[in-house]
Amino acid sequence: MILYHGSNVVVVEPKIIVSNRNLDYGMGFYATSSLEQAKSWADVVTKRRKSGQATVSVYELNNDISSLIIKNFKEPDSEWLDFVKFNRQGLYKGLKYDLVIGPVANDNTMPVLNDYILGNINLETALILLKPQKLVDQYAFLTIKSLGLLSYKEKIVL
Repeated sequence: MILYHGSNVVVVEPKIIVSNRNLDYGMGFYATSSLEQAKSWADVVTKRRKSGQATVSVYELNNDISSLIIKNFKEPDSEWLDFVKFNRQGLYKGLKYDLVIGPVANDNTMPVLNDYILGNINLETALILLKPQKLVDQYAFLTIKSLGLLSYKEKIVL
């Protein structure tokens, strides 16, 4: 499977970067199966950091992922929403996964997620508002073991 990572630099050797921001699935290396999503993210990161050049790094994911502890969210349901909420609040205490796969929140979904996290709307309302969204996927590689299954292929400079 081919995966893409958008950034302001080429990333030949992915690493788990610990940052001061709490992310959807925790600290890790994030990629997507959508080239368009990766291009969009590369533009956002380059503008935010005001350095580098919008670049998409391309990887192949080894087909044998059976040795990993994986959580795969098929859709934005209540389990996904709570998982994202607890990770974004830095409160997730559950099972430590090697790889988490599922929907990525986009600009259209951020207000819904933020309202849910802040308690302004309940779970049922949040899910109703998220239902019509066409969410792209994200793959969060959360351990060194999972990163070992990614092979760098090429870069696409935008």
